[in-house]
Amino acid sequence: MISRELAVVAFLAIAAHGVRADESELIEPVRPYVRGVVDSIDSLPAERKDKLSRVAEYIAARVADGETAKLVFICTHNSRRSHLSQIWCQTAAAYYGVPRVATYSGGTEATACNIRTIRALRRAGLSAVASTEGENPVYLVQYSELRPPIRAYSKVYSQEGNPTSEFAAMMCCSDADRECPDVAGADGRFPLHYEDPKVADNTPEEAQRYDERSLEIAREMFFLMAEVLRRLGN
Repeated sequence: MISRELAVVAFLAIAAHGVRADESELIEPVRPYVRGVVDSIDSLPAERKDKLSRVAEYIAARVADGETAKLVFICTHNSRRSHLSQIWCQTAAAYYGVPRVATYSGGTEATACNIRTIRALRRAGLSAVASTEGENPVYLVQYSELRPPIRAYSKVYSQEGNPTSEFAAMMCCSDADRECPDVAGADGRFPLHYEDPKVADNTPEEAQRYDERSLEIAREMFFLMAEVLRRLGN
């Protein structure tokens, strides 16, 4: 007979939204942060839930058809919001066990993944290590010991390695949304629009502003994946 402790570890816990989740999919340091994110999902405004529910419909339809839901998060410089969105979305998919979700990011121009973004992810409990040097280093962001790390660096959204067809364009900022009236190859387009934490760079509020934006995006991505799982009947 399985002991109570082993049962707790092995059982796929029922998360705040009544869908199954498994935090053992995630590295240990990020689990407390994720618990806080999941506990705060109900605080999302109805308007944001409606917007994210439309994305969930797109993802669930892909997954139900046995296809991969490819999500490309796009902002102007691919330095802050698009990375936060890509990484938290992939983390949420692992947490909820949603299969065949692949996340990417890109910008309308390439700069660098801003170090302040990396610091915010580290404060949340994710592992982020620079694997290259230079003006646009590649950071390896680990959210799970069971899955490969995410390679975070700045690139244009159409760069090799990102999907070129049958993907959803997830527009993270109004500037990129306006500058790209047509994202070639996308069969879905969803304006999410997050405030740029860059406005607090080099101020006493810098870390707080990045943490706020990271938490906001994480909360929405976890809501999104919970909604996908609900639509898949799990």
